[in-house]
Amino acid sequence: MSRAILVRQTGDAGVMQLEERELNAPGPGQLRIRQSAVGVNFVDTYQRSGLYPMPVPFVPGNEGVGLVTAIGPDVAGFTVGDRVTYQGQVGAYAEERLLSAERAIAVPDGIADETVAAMMLKGMTAYYLLFKTWPLAAGETILYHAAAGGVGLIACQWARALGARVIGTAGSAEKLALAKANGCDEVINYRTEDFAARVRELTDGRGVDVVYDGVGKDTFEKSLDCLRPRGLMVSFGNASGPVSIADLGILARKGSLYVTRPTGLHYYARRDDLLEGANALFDVVKSGKVQVDISKTYSLADAVAAHQALEGRQTTGSVVLLP
Repeated sequence: MSRAILVRQTGDAGVMQLEERELNAPGPGQLRIRQSAVGVNFVDTYQRSGLYPMPVPFVPGNEGVGLVTAIGPDVAGFTVGDRVTYQGQVGAYAEERLLSAERAIAVPDGIADETVAAMMLKGMTAYYLLFKTWPLAAGETILYHAAAGGVGLIACQWARALGARVIGTAGSAEKLALAKANGCDEVINYRTEDFAARVRELTDGRGVDVVYDGVGKDTFEKSLDCLRPRGLMVSFGNASGPVSIADLGILARKGSLYVTRPTGLHYYARRDDLLEGANALFDVVKSGKVQVDISKTYSLADAVAAHQALEGRQTTGSVVLLP
């Protein structure tokens, strides 16, 4: 028997319950993993709340790291005792789990388990945003919302390393200082400033090349006013609620703009792409160009408190559960 967090009905954080469960032996193509650390992400809250529908019951969580304890039939390339990680695979809030070997990623030496758990989903989101959704070039200017969040701190450091000018937003003086220390050239308090007007001022009226927005409803429309003609609006999260565009003509009126709603599900559907992103992330973290900030760790039993802190905007950087 091992412990896991179960969601038997969707709702607020209180629907999560710590339970004992029997875990089967790994089936064909599967690994069994004893986990040492698990990352907490906004997508976990979307799935738990029902915003992103999930069949119930389910174990929430989408990234973790641990050791292989058993290997199912038809698995090549892994042995018992290997340290592996993953991202985008629901079922992470558990002491042990089964994982498709096709989605498992070997972890190189030199990166601690808690750091790995804190960076995989967030860092690989940053990778596809900066290298695939909009291949960011030196000299370009970006606006990054929630720059002090888990993805934001990684993405802004990485964008700076690529030679981009990074303008970040956050909602408090503490978060602005953290963003400024982690890759942002300029920072804007979106709670007290008109961020669109400030962006126009900072870019001499031109606007930015691309906006990266994981906040959603509260920032989407005004973000369009931050873009240069034919710029790209990347809406990749819904922390403040989902986005809708009732009138596509607004994109024409504001400069023949582009809008995309990417997800890692599609960017990492192929194993080759998964490993490319993971290896790039490992390399940039080991180089020191990107440092992973863990703001707080919780025990697995305190997953409810972790979700409440995340949804209450009480966190910066990454939050990690320790099974």
